[in-house]
Amino acid sequence: MKKRHARTRPQGPVLLLWGLVLLFAVMMSLPFLVPHCGFVALFGFIPLLCMERIASLSGMRRVWVYHYSAFVLWNALTTFWVCNATVGGGIFAVLANSLQMSLIFGLFRFSKKYFSGALPYIFLAVMWIAWERAYFDADISWPWLVLGNAFALSLKSIQWYEFTGSMGGSLWIWASNLLVFALMVSFSNGNWAFRYNAKAKAALVSACIIVIAAPFIFSRIVYDSYEEKHDPLEVLIVQPNIDPYNKFEAMSQDQQTAILLDQITRALPDRKVASGDSSAFLANLEKPLLVLAPETFTGDIVTNDYMRSRTYRRFISFLKDYPGVDLLFGASSYTYSDSDTAPSYNARKIRDGRWVESHNSALVVDGTGRSEIFHKSRLVVGVEKTPYPAFFSKVDDMLGGVMGRCVGQDSISVLHCGDIPFGSVICYESVYGEYCTGYVSEGARFLAVITNDAWWGDTPGYRQHLSYSSLRAIETRRSIARCANTGISAIIDKRGEIHSPTPWWEPAVIRGTLDLNDGMTLFVRYGDITGRTCTFIFVLLLMALAVRIILRRKAEY
Repeated sequence: MKKRHARTRPQGPVLLLWGLVLLFAVMMSLPFLVPHCGFVALFGFIPLLCMERIASLSGMRRVWVYHYSAFVLWNALTTFWVCNATVGGGIFAVLANSLQMSLIFGLFRFSKKYFSGALPYIFLAVMWIAWERAYFDADISWPWLVLGNAFALSLKSIQWYEFTGSMGGSLWIWASNLLVFALMVSFSNGNWAFRYNAKAKAALVSACIIVIAAPFIFSRIVYDSYEEKHDPLEVLIVQPNIDPYNKFEAMSQDQQTAILLDQITRALPDRKVASGDSSAFLANLEKPLLVLAPETFTGDIVTNDYMRSRTYRRFISFLKDYPGVDLLFGASSYTYSDSDTAPSYNARKIRDGRWVESHNSALVVDGTGRSEIFHKSRLVVGVEKTPYPAFFSKVDDMLGGVMGRCVGQDSISVLHCGDIPFGSVICYESVYGEYCTGYVSEGARFLAVITNDAWWGDTPGYRQHLSYSSLRAIETRRSIARCANTGISAIIDKRGEIHSPTPWWEPAVIRGTLDLNDGMTLFVRYGDITGRTCTFIFVLLLMALAVRIILRRKAEY
């Protein structure tokens, strides 16, 4: 009787595949973590594509384990810091985002059974970009690792985002990776030596060089030739540095307000009115100046009656001595209503006939009592937002109200500093490029970003968040005043360059100027052309794939 020898997998290919998985994760993480490494993303997918090719040629099964692991590693290396705010949410974000990426890659592998040549790879690229575009509008949305964001720390490479937005960067990354990979495959399968003539070789090499190099060259030309329009507005950015984890345990709201007002007083001695000031001096003081305080600075704003808020009243009283000065601050605000039925799915019941809706808001006020409010509408799932509220709000009620249920605005509106319109971008909203163009379309001449990044601790999270504001500056060609509770606060010019960044976890004040702008970029005018085009091509290819599947199955029967 012969002994059966257990079949063993060849260890060489397995180790090689895992090595390629790790190389992919490292290469795609570097641009998000290390300044000036955006170019690495132009080659970052090549290890993953090589892994897939080797696995396919070797006839290996369960290849999904490798590509899903690759995406988990990439997501974990770049966004692990979410766990500092919520462990469960951080783990879910990594696993769920990776699963979606893996499903896309799996559909690409499936398409290779019906598509040949370059078509499956084109299908992969447009499918990925279509998913990124859909992700921006999805009810559960986490577009932090949109490929175009990989250049947020490499600003001189992407000045052309004013035409395409960050999705243009996603297309650039895929085009570069696929062309270089095609060149590598042509060497490995012998096509370069035995099938390609001189013209074919020159065309492939030229395409690689042009696709990789041309955007760098064009961007540098735009960067060097761009001229800031000198139309200054003075701003004061106040970073109070209040720990959000013990915000009310460590000090009262009155104490926090006193800290903020003391910082403003020290920074604006020349703007305060004193008895006996000349009319000429008073006229000079009336020039607009915007003071920025961070997101959710206070939690006592009632939108039905602002004067119920002690913080609001103190701000109005304080600003009476500062003519021409407006104060923008973040607030957890509440709208109370009397009704037999809930005014919205997100409303919470206080008692029979009494409801409350919560908001994450930005308010601007001045010493005359003029005020405007904007409610954040791009909300963080779980913490601020209950997805699909018609169903999950009922589940949340049964669980005792564990999820955030903020109500945002239905449409974008601008606020005003004096008579100057501006967009007040609240925290997570700054990740959404096409959304932020809405402020400019409504007339915003600059953008203000107020945020509270302390939840993540001293991790890459707050630095990545800052860098995404630079993308918004380039896409809209609007200067940005960024106010963060614990850092990094900064002034960002229209080329995305960061000026006067504050240190992390220290009280700080920035006094400077923003250059206003009235013009509109191509991206503001026409939106995400790249994403829409890729989505259209993806739908066509998906239909073609479906037809081929049907025809082959009919032929088999």
